Amino acid sequence: MWRSLYLDLSAKKARWEGVPSEEVAWGGRYRTAKLLWEREAYRFDPLSPENPLVFAIGPLAGTGFSNANRTSVGTRSPLTLGIKEANGGGTFGYALGQLKVAHLVLEGQSPEWVVVRLTKEGEVFFDPAEGLLGLGNFEAARRLFAAYGERIAFALLGPVGEYLGLLSGIAFSDIDGRPSRLAARGGVGAVMGAKRVKAIVVEVPGKVEVWDKPKVLEGVRRYAKLLREDPLVMQFYNAIGTMGMADFQNAFGGLPVRNFRQGQMSPPEAFRMGGQYIAPLNRARGGKHTHACMPGCVIQCSNVIVDEKGEEVVSPLEYETIGLLGTNCGLSDPDQLARLNRLANDLGIDTIETGASLALYMEKGLADWGDYAFMEAKLKSLYAPSEEARLLAQGTARLGEALGVKRIPVIKRQAISAYDPRVVEATGITMMVTAQGADHTAGNAPRLETRAMKPEEILEASYQAQVNAAANDSLGLCVFGGSVTNKQVAFIVESINAALGTHLTPAFWQALGEGVLRLEHRFNHQAGFTHEDDRLPAFFYEEPVPPKNYTARFRPEDLAPLYARLHGEG
Repeated sequence: MWRSLYLDLSAKKARWEGVPSEEVAWGGRYRTAKLLWEREAYRFDPLSPENPLVFAIGPLAGTGFSNANRTSVGTRSPLTLGIKEANGGGTFGYALGQLKVAHLVLEGQSPEWVVVRLTKEGEVFFDPAEGLLGLGNFEAARRLFAAYGERIAFALLGPVGEYLGLLSGIAFSDIDGRPSRLAARGGVGAVMGAKRVKAIVVEVPGKVEVWDKPKVLEGVRRYAKLLREDPLVMQFYNAIGTMGMADFQNAFGGLPVRNFRQGQMSPPEAFRMGGQYIAPLNRARGGKHTHACMPGCVIQCSNVIVDEKGEEVVSPLEYETIGLLGTNCGLSDPDQLARLNRLANDLGIDTIETGASLALYMEKGLADWGDYAFMEAKLKSLYAPSEEARLLAQGTARLGEALGVKRIPVIKRQAISAYDPRVVEATGITMMVTAQGADHTAGNAPRLETRAMKPEEILEASYQAQVNAAANDSLGLCVFGGSVTNKQVAFIVESINAALGTHLTPAFWQALGEGVLRLEHRFNHQAGFTHEDDRLPAFFYEEPVPPKNYTARFRPEDLAPLYARLHGEG
């Protein structure tokens, strides 16, 4: 039987509740939004004990179904002050799935720092965390494995989250035990820090119970076959990984360069910050460029980056990190970026928000573009809560205001992802209207050439991308399988029915995705947001971005048809 786990941190008590199978299907991001709405979390200070922190998985977690083990983390964001769902891969969702824990909710505030431990028998312990405080994530992870054994998965808070820095995310263990798969955005780590939870450790049973095992196994094999036959999955994500998007956006003109002043860093043939350059170099050095972050994943879009001596530097190096912590800060050396990425993972912070923030110092003239030493020193300062560190840790919007910078690339106080909205317009619209704050994962259409399209067609592309992203997030599915998943809705629903014993129809997919969007928009309305909060920063409308020299075309007043659908009116 599926269950949910509610942890009263103030009293150090655990409460289990049964979860009906059909409710399990409405999991992940839908479940986080539903719980936050029902708890009226929009009424609470995000860092108060009353603000819940929800971990929710999808119905296929733990089964071996490829890329189905992502964990959604939901709360009221201290960064945006709106609703937030950040999700990550790794082994944590896999472990919860095998324990049949549909969602786990942290409530209240612990009197002292704790490690929450969940055994495979379902026992819950609140262990002291003193020996982990102040440590970087890699050393903290090593100590967790030493204390609890190798057959565990964890959600871990880095040192920046301990002092409530809004750059902080929550790190999940990958298949090799690295604390490197982050639910990164929106300051979710600061909420975990406010609750004084250093880590959640879950024992991994190693097996899972499902309704119809033969049908589930058949579905696992069929989905893997479909993924292996898909050109986008195998020739892009599997062969190069997400860093291939850097090559595309640099050629397309949508890459953030020097605080979104340019859309291309260099001519494509000279570009060194994308997969076309990094992948062969990494393979030649002995690194891995096909690597799974979670058990059973066929896509394997992750990587293990090594240096010139063949020694591991970081896993993974992803496109968003290349775009914001790399080219947006003027970096052109991928080895330097890999070292900064390693530091960011050890700190447990969002590389998008961090990169956008560091670029503001350069925008202000406090450092040169591409000053690696400056960037490294700024990241290292974040280990201790000095005044300098606390300012940087508050994120791009608040740092920009403190520095007096005019060009601050945020929407709803969250840094814009690595897709310039003047060029990648459908994604730009998504980042404007999503309740999540500027977040490409809410509905990305990065390859769409929109200037020849009608406005209503662009709005429709954004809307359907948002619905599909929300459905995938709610089912714990990585969106990088979307070229298969989004076209095989009937099969996906059949697989869920086999796992749960439910009788869902293909219409469930659209209802799930739209249900998420409407819950999130209702939440933000109650939190005080209006359509004016969706407007891009002024410089996107005023400054043409080379090489295409486009300015932004869409304003909130142009999006009325989209708002009607997001609010459930059309």
